[in-house]
Amino acid sequence: MSRIADKVGKLPVGLRSRVLSLLFGRLVPFLATSGLRFEQVDHTRLTVSIRNQRKVQNHIKGVHAAAMALLAETASGFVVGMNVPDDKLMLLKSMKVNYTKRSQGDMRAVATLSDAQIRDLYHIDKGETLVEVTVTDESGESPIQCEMVWAWIPKKRPQ
Repeated sequence: MSRIADKVGKLPVGLRSRVLSLLFGRLVPFLATSGLRFEQVDHTRLTVSIRNQRKVQNHIKGVHAAAMALLAETASGFVVGMNVPDDKLMLLKSMKVNYTKRSQGDMRAVATLSDAQIRDLYHIDKGETLVEVTVTDESGESPIQCEMVWAWIPKKRPQ
């Protein structure tokens, strides 16, 4: 993921989001069907958005609860993915989502990692981290509160 983001970062600003969304959608095919857009991608902060359009709506014309959870999971997972070394496998260990209010319009998730969390990914063979992710709607409010715990393990099992 990191190599893709670095290459796309050399493109004109107006093309980056579209190209990142297309390429990341190829890595995780389900993302392409949901219409998620990668807006900002770097090693410490990742922003993903979703438009409130019919294919992701619930019965009251808001973004569906599952789509909101997908938004948070994607932002947190990709910021970890930007940092996990090639010899490690990342896995979502737990996801807690509390729906606190009705959402309004399009939504955006911002996930961040600290320098200490990034160091742990490189220096600890097996571990887990709580990734901070904030999901907001068009009003600027947070209709959901999330806790995303990502784990990593070595790709090759010890013999």
